[in-house]
This record gives sequence, structure tokens and C-alpha cells, in this order.
Amino acid sequence: MRYVFFDIECACVFKYTAKICAFGYVVTDDKFEVLEREDILLNPKGKFHLTDRKGQEGLVLPYEYEDFKKYPLFPAVYPRIKSLLEAKDVLVLGHATINDVNYLNLETKRYKLPSFRFQFHDTQFFYMNAVGEYGHQVGLGGMAEALGVEFTPHRAVDDAYATMRVCEALVKREETDLPGLINRYGVKGGRVAGYRISPPSSRGQKEYYEERAREREEYHRAHEEFYRYVNKYMHRRRKGGPLDGKVFCFAKDVETDVPMSVTMLTAIYGGGGRYTSHPSDCNVYVAREKGGVRFESAMQAGAEFLSVGELREMLDGQGAVV
Repeated sequence: MRYVFFDIECACVFKYTAKICAFGYVVTDDKFEVLEREDILLNPKGKFHLTDRKGQEGLVLPYEYEDFKKYPLFPAVYPRIKSLLEAKDVLVLGHATINDVNYLNLETKRYKLPSFRFQFHDTQFFYMNAVGEYGHQVGLGGMAEALGVEFTPHRAVDDAYATMRVCEALVKREETDLPGLINRYGVKGGRVAGYRISPPSSRGQKEYYEERAREREEYHRAHEEFYRYVNKYMHRRRKGGPLDGKVFCFAKDVETDVPMSVTMLTAIYGGGGRYTSHPSDCNVYVAREKGGVRFESAMQAGAEFLSVGELREMLDGQGAVV
């Protein structure tokens, strides 16, 4: 079994366009010994419009841009790239690989070439599984630093080489080999065929998504329960009480802690106070701590901030049990 690590650089990337200017790859054996490495440079047949991942200009590739006009167009190297990635005895890998696979997809469509057809793995996804963090994507530089790997960014072959070294370091840290790493976390490779791309998946990712779905369901259930109470009792508040003129708003995590929030709201209504779901309309904002969009909105409207503990003390002081 051989491993093919690859990385792509583009002259420009838009929603339906990715003009490839460099295809870098490293081929190794199953012990990560390098058998071949190359930076295949291409004429992107278009201007360079380079942006970073936030869409801001300023990204610089370590190439002389004028030289790209001397290189062949994508169709000329397509058969070579296709044979490299679709070979029967290789495992294809990259970093955030689905992006590079999409670039290949867009270029094949651009030049009306047959779709690529291969399975691929993603070292970024391996790392997410190994650290159990599926809500945050770590860049190649961050992974390299965490695993003690050095590299020069944005030269395609160097990024491919760094990706290989990161994978090797992760495998060593996990005290296994690459197939063992894949089996340990139940990783299923992504795939491209017929211009359709499916992303990698894993057992841990599936559990993460299921847990997130449960949390969202619980949140929405608690949110609905709280506002049913708000709407049911908002017109039954005490007139002329000690909280008359006070308009309260809770942070969302306070609202959805239903036993506590309903108890405090009962005392607020009992003291003549009112409640609003809009922080910009309140004059008392209640949260466990300062910060967040709702907090800033309330502060800009001139609201007073109270911690949950301070509100409970205030309500206790007026004779309410909270």
C-alpha cells in the first residue's frame, strides 16, 4: 500500500470556479518513507485573485506569477493526476481534503473532462477524532505546531509534505499505523465520483452530531416552556409593586434553565415588574456573567446589569422566595 498526500493552490477561487496553478504531491510507502514528490505547476488561464480563508486579500504564494504562463493547462496534466489519485494500490490523503477535491471537480467541469473517481482521507479529520473536538477545524500550521512538525506554507508540494509528516506524527502519538488509526475511530473516507463529493465521516462525529441535536431539542423545548409561562402570566403581574417600571430580560441560558427562570419571573411579576425578550427594550439585564451580543445590546440601551445571584438577593429582599 502506498500513500499519496496532495495539496492544491489556486490562482483564484469563487463559488463555481477554482483555477488551479499548482498540484503538489508526495508518495510514500506505508512506513511514510518518501518515494516521490513533485510540484506540478499549471497555467491557470486567468488572473490571480488571492484571498485568505476569511476572504481578505493579501495572501502571497511563493511563486513568480508571470512564470505560470509557461506551464501547461490543466487538461494536459489531468491524465497524470487522475492516474495518481485513482491507482488501485494507494490511499489518498490531504489536509481539509474536501476543498482540494472540490477544486479538482470544478476544473474538470470547466474543461469538460470526465469526473475524478477516488476515495480520500483527511488528516485534519483524523486530528479532530483523535482530540475529540468536532466543532473546531485546526489549520495545518496549528496541527504541525501541536505535533512538532515544521513546514513552509503555501507551496503546494511543501504543504503536501507537511501534511504527510503531520499524519506520521499523529500515527506515532497514537501508537498505531495509518490503517489502525482509521479503524480506531471508525473513519470512513470521503469520495468523489460523477462530480459528486461526499465528506469523510466517523463514529465519533456521528455521536457528536447526535448529541448536538439532542441539545438543540432540549434548548427549544425549554425556550418554549419559558415563553409559555411569560405569555400566560404577563398580564397578571402586581400593579404598583416595588418593581413597577422595571423591565427585565434574561440571558438565553438563564431563560432555558426553566425551574430557576420561572421562579425568578414569578417573583418579578409578583413585584410588579415586566419581562421582555428583547434586550434593547429592558432596563435590567440578568445573566450569569457579563458578555455576549444580548449583553451588549442591553448595555447600549442603558440597562442595569444584575448577576443571577444579585437578582435573587434583590427578590429575596422584597419578600419573594426564589
